[in-house]
Amino acid sequence: MNAAAKSSLLHLSLTDAADALKDGSVTALELTTVALEAFTRIDKAINSAIWLEGAAALEAAEALDKKRKSGATLGPLHGLPLAHKDMYYKAGKLSTCGSAIRKDFRPTYTATVMERLEEAGSVTLGGLNMAEFAQNPTGHNQHYGHCRNPWHTDYCTGGSSSGSGAAVAARLVYGALGSDTGGSIRLPAAICGVTGIKATQTRVSRHGVMPLSFSADNVGPLTQTARDAARFLGVIAGHDPKDPTSSAEPVPDYEAALTGDIRGMRIGVPTNYFFDGIDPEVQAAFDAAVAVLQARGAVILPVTIPHMDAVSTYGGIVSRVEGGTIHAQWMRQRPQDYAVHLSGRLYPSQGIPGTYYLEALARRGAILKAVAAAVFGVCDAFITPTLRMKVPTLLATDIDAGTPGAIETFQDVSINTRPINYLGLPSVSVPCGLDSNGLPIGFQIQGRPFAEARVLKIADAYQRDTDWHRRLPPNVS
Repeated sequence: MNAAAKSSLLHLSLTDAADALKDGSVTALELTTVALEAFTRIDKAINSAIWLEGAAALEAAEALDKKRKSGATLGPLHGLPLAHKDMYYKAGKLSTCGSAIRKDFRPTYTATVMERLEEAGSVTLGGLNMAEFAQNPTGHNQHYGHCRNPWHTDYCTGGSSSGSGAAVAARLVYGALGSDTGGSIRLPAAICGVTGIKATQTRVSRHGVMPLSFSADNVGPLTQTARDAARFLGVIAGHDPKDPTSSAEPVPDYEAALTGDIRGMRIGVPTNYFFDGIDPEVQAAFDAAVAVLQARGAVILPVTIPHMDAVSTYGGIVSRVEGGTIHAQWMRQRPQDYAVHLSGRLYPSQGIPGTYYLEALARRGAILKAVAAAVFGVCDAFITPTLRMKVPTLLATDIDAGTPGAIETFQDVSINTRPINYLGLPSVSVPCGLDSNGLPIGFQIQGRPFAEARVLKIADAYQRDTDWHRRLPPNVS
């Protein structure tokens, strides 16, 4: 197989590659070999992987090919090479969490989502780069090196699922698990030009996943397309007895919902908060995306999202206090092993009064009800830019390097994504353009709780009439 043919295999979407495997036109061993070769060729520039286990992956792929030849029933991800943010536990395997503290950590049990992915037939290549303990929105990592944007390596990837976004954008894997506590799936999806979904809070098990915030953490995929995301999410969603917080809500057939028909669907565009100080290029790309949805028959309505000041304040309190609680012992015993920007986030959390934290939790339900009445009482979903700004450079957001203005820019990256986590809503980010620097722009679609099928339906309808999700970074071939 020549180089062009190998590259074309990795350019397939997840679902197209799965179809090719099912009909026998390609093997799991071929796809896994090509993916590992691509990491060797491309990843030196973008640093998306922390570790890979090539021999184990090839062995697993061979076993899956034998299974297909035997006529056994194949899973929905049969033979597909994937890699995941390095915070998903697999018994006996490395799980660094992007940190110095866990650089040699090997858990004794396996995350439920990893079990479900392997039961579906996927091949795990290794652990992907990430922000230290999943706690920054840019992709900086002082311990394993900064992850770099495949579109331009001077720019950030978004975080904290930085390696997941970069690896999918560079076509090294067909999909990757990320996690989202304040935008950590949707930000790298938008900034790297791929599709990423954060489902409803509790929709996906968090058993065996390094926590950041008990009340805001979400597990989800980054993929090329909305259809890919639908298939991936369908595999990992659903109740897990090992995670008592996981929902027992039935999991629908997400792919079946992707009909392309959004005629009459009411889509809200907020009149407050999400567009304050927006970059004109981002606004123009968003407006063009709205026009595509209108042309498909959607009805666009203005909506006001209530209590946004409270949502932002309470969300920050919850994530900081819970993050500080999880790290309290290490902060006392190993403070030198945290990056400066992470210490600056964790230590102040110790000074937040417990009454503030409990208030933030207690008000959550009432605020969500108010949002549901004001927004979902009139709309089926609402859409916003994923970021208000153009993609910033790594230097412009490097707090540890002392770059002037880095703290403000760093914080502004996730200003549009963080509120969605406090509200617990499903949200998918899809690419919708390129800025004047050649970096991706994305917009996000939110629905009422457990409306993943609806937001994916809108995303898929948009992608049927656009090709931003199929664009390749300039040095990817």
